[in-house]
Amino acid sequence: MEINSWFECKVKMDVMQDDGITKPQSFIYLVDALNFTEAESRIIEEVKPYTSGNLDVTDIKRVKYAEIFPCDSEVADRWYKVRCLFITLDEKTQTEKEIANNMLVQAGTFHDAVENFVKGMKGSLMDYRIASVAETKIMDVFRYVAREKKEE
Repeated sequence: MEINSWFECKVKMDVMQDDGITKPQSFIYLVDALNFTEAESRIIEEVKPYTSGNLDVTDIKRVKYAEIFPCDSEVADRWYKVRCLFITLDEKTQTEKEIANNMLVQAGTFHDAVENFVKGMKGSLMDYRIASVAETKIMDVFRYVAREKKEE
């Protein structure tokens, strides 16, 4: 199992509007990195091609996602945070215990997010239930890719 350290990066950059005027806008991205320094460096590298003006990383915070379920569909343009409760049985007390995890799911609609989550959880041996699903402001997710793989 891969262990990822996820950082939510808020980036303010100049974006060309439909009327041709450049305006600063803020966006939130998720990046897989080892530490805050690497997260800042990687997010600048990833978003720099999309701006011709100023680019400033205004905030970085560590976030925990147990799993991320991307989607290849062209209409899957949003990211949803799914709070999932895994149900386990405590052997000693014979009581059910719920362990909360946050997952991130890419989808076009709320309904698709639930569907994509259930599809992603297929084959899971643990019982679970969905506690909540909420749309995030995350624009994109950048997983770490080794340099050799990027060049191919």
